[in-house]
Amino acid sequence: MIEFILAFLCTLVAFLAVLWTGLRWRIKRRRALHLSLVGLTVALLVWTIAAALQLGKGYDLETAGAIYPVHMLLAKLATLSLLAPVATGVVTLRTGESHRHHRTGAFSAFVLIVLSAITGIWMILVASPI
Repeated sequence: MIEFILAFLCTLVAFLAVLWTGLRWRIKRRRALHLSLVGLTVALLVWTIAAALQLGKGYDLETAGAIYPVHMLLAKLATLSLLAPVATGVVTLRTGESHRHHRTGAFSAFVLIVLSAITGIWMILVASPI
């Protein structure tokens, strides 16, 4: 449980930093920081997912009821949604122009990740420990 909480909090802080630096991308050094933070955040997200899968082994997730399939759907959508800001980010870097699609994709991914986190925590709270 402690590893998951630590991974989750580190990922959250990194993701917020990505959003903050992304909003200030026109400053060249912030752009470099933004790109570095994206890489770090992806690595931390992988750690968080691995810790969540390990945490889930200690629970009978089926006892969480309908929240389990909802969480799994949101988790998969959140992961897939990260492809949009990556693709539009490449376009933004190549053209040097701010693209609203990149910002929309990034915020959409963030919302899906937050919803996934909320439903995941809810699922663990209502599931029966094994």
